[in-house]
Amino acid sequence: MKTKVALTAIYWLSLLGILFSGYLSYSEMFLKVCVFGGGCSNIAGLPACVYGFGMFIVIFVLSILGIRGK
Repeated sequence: MKTKVALTAIYWLSLLGILFSGYLSYSEMFLKVCVFGGGCSNIAGLPACVYGFGMFIVIFVLSILGIRGK
């Protein structure tokens, strides 16, 4: 039962991460605004938050698979 509780917590935290990094990615890529004011960091031509967005999606999917698994 502890595993399911941990996976559920990871699920909710990754969902929050998706929302936050998605907002930052949208703001930087489409609105061309850095939410935090100063210069935003870019890695290989993309804002750093885009990589975080992808990472949170992977964690989200893996947590769903873990919750559904037996």
